[in-house]
Amino acid sequence: MEKRIKLSVLGFSFNQNNTGTYGLVLAEEKGARRLVVMIGTAEAQAIAFKLQNTVPPRPLTHDLLYAILITFDITLIEVMIYTYNDGIFFSKIVLQQDNKLVELEARTSDAINIALRTNAPIYATEHIMNELSVVFQDDSQSKLDSEAQTGADLAGNYKQLDCNEIEKLLEKAVNEENYELASLLRDELKSRDV
Repeated sequence: MEKRIKLSVLGFSFNQNNTGTYGLVLAEEKGARRLVVMIGTAEAQAIAFKLQNTVPPRPLTHDLLYAILITFDITLIEVMIYTYNDGIFFSKIVLQQDNKLVELEARTSDAINIALRTNAPIYATEHIMNELSVVFQDDSQSKLDSEAQTGADLAGNYKQLDCNEIEKLLEKAVNEENYELASLLRDELKSRDV
């Protein structure tokens, strides 16, 4: 069995090249390597709510999944990021109910969202860390750590966008019925007197 590396969520890195995506920075718990997983705005928002210990006005999808796990006495044992192909990380979640273990394929962003809500460990293979992580030493590491934003800072990323970009994100959020995000974007536009 390949060596597994335990990771923790460090924060976010705003992706200025691709509007609407964020780099979720995962830190090796006993090392200097950082793994960046690109995720969408909705998934980043759900992670941000959890990191901030903020309760959204209505339950998000990951909160609903967490409630289902609790209600049916199902434990999330772990999240495993096991491969990378064509720019996408692939993950599995391991669930336990009574003595039965079940392994399910999951989007990495969803798996991490649920792991944060259940305090389950997150792992990546040594191969992924060797091939795709970035190693930071001294000044570089502290620079990445300071640039990686906590969930409380995520909403502030919208301040870096111009009004047209925010309006496009708002339209997309409404079309996708992501009203929590739409509300944040609307408030940002109002604060600019647009």
